[in-house]
Amino acid sequence: MPRGDGTGPMGDGRGRGKGRGMGRQGGAGFGAGGSCVCPACGKRVAHGRGTPCNQRQCPACGATMTRSE
Repeated sequence: MPRGDGTGPMGDGRGRGKGRGMGRQGGAGFGAGGSCVCPACGKRVAHGRGTPCNQRQCPACGATMTRSE
Protein backbone atom coordinates (compact mmCIF):
# COMPACT_ATOMS: atom_id res chain seq x y z
CA MET A 1 0.00 0.00 0.00
CA PRO A 2 1.78 3.04 -1.23
CA ARG A 3 0.03 5.56 1.01
CA GLY A 4 -0.57 3.24 3.95
CA ASP A 5 -4.31 3.97 3.90
CA GLY A 6 -5.54 0.77 2.27
CA THR A 7 -5.91 2.22 -1.23
CA GLY A 8 -2.99 0.40 -2.80
CA PRO A 9 -3.18 -2.01 -5.72
CA MET A 10 -4.97 -5.31 -5.24
CA GLY A 11 -2.76 -8.36 -5.03
CA ASP A 12 -3.47 -11.77 -6.46
CA GLY A 13 -3.69 -13.38 -3.01
CA ARG A 14 -0.45 -15.32 -3.26
CA GLY A 15 2.51 -14.41 -1.12
CA ARG A 16 5.74 -13.35 -2.70
CA GLY A 17 8.01 -14.82 -0.04
CA LYS A 18 10.66 -17.39 -0.81
CA GLY A 19 8.87 -20.11 1.16
CA ARG A 20 10.39 -23.43 2.10
CA GLY A 21 12.48 -21.86 4.85
CA MET A 22 15.47 -23.80 6.03
CA GLY A 23 15.70 -22.47 9.57
CA ARG A 24 18.42 -20.56 11.32
CA GLN A 25 21.22 -22.91 10.36
CA GLY A 26 20.42 -23.06 6.67
CA GLY A 27 19.41 -26.73 6.82
CA ALA A 28 22.75 -27.90 8.20
CA GLY A 29 21.27 -30.02 11.00
CA PHE A 30 22.10 -33.71 11.06
CA GLY A 31 18.79 -34.90 12.54
CA ALA A 32 18.07 -37.24 15.43
CA GLY A 33 20.34 -40.13 14.43
CA GLY A 34 24.09 -40.33 14.40
CA SER A 35 26.60 -40.11 17.18
CA CYS A 36 28.71 -37.71 19.20
CA VAL A 37 32.47 -38.17 19.06
CA CYS A 38 35.20 -36.88 21.35
CA PRO A 39 37.90 -34.99 19.44
CA ALA A 40 40.44 -35.73 22.18
CA CYS A 41 40.14 -39.49 22.73
CA GLY A 42 37.82 -40.66 19.91
CA LYS A 43 35.09 -42.09 22.19
CA ARG A 44 31.71 -42.34 20.42
CA VAL A 45 28.29 -42.21 22.09
CA ALA A 46 24.80 -42.19 20.59
CA HIS A 47 23.42 -38.72 19.91
CA GLY A 48 20.47 -37.88 22.15
CA ARG A 49 17.57 -35.99 20.62
CA GLY A 50 17.24 -32.45 21.96
CA THR A 51 20.78 -32.32 23.37
CA PRO A 52 23.45 -30.94 21.04
CA CYS A 53 26.72 -32.84 21.09
CA ASN A 54 28.66 -29.66 21.85
CA GLN A 55 26.80 -29.45 25.17
CA ARG A 56 27.85 -32.95 26.24
CA GLN A 57 31.02 -33.96 28.05
CA CYS A 58 32.97 -37.07 27.04
CA PRO A 59 32.33 -39.85 29.58
CA ALA A 60 35.95 -41.04 29.21
CA CYS A 61 38.03 -37.85 29.38
CA GLY A 62 35.64 -34.94 30.03
CA ALA A 63 36.31 -33.03 26.79
CA THR A 64 33.47 -31.37 24.86
CA MET A 65 31.93 -33.73 22.29
CA THR A 66 31.34 -32.89 18.60
CA ARG A 67 28.81 -34.26 16.12
CA SER A 68 29.68 -37.06 13.74
CA GLU A 69 27.79 -37.39 10.45
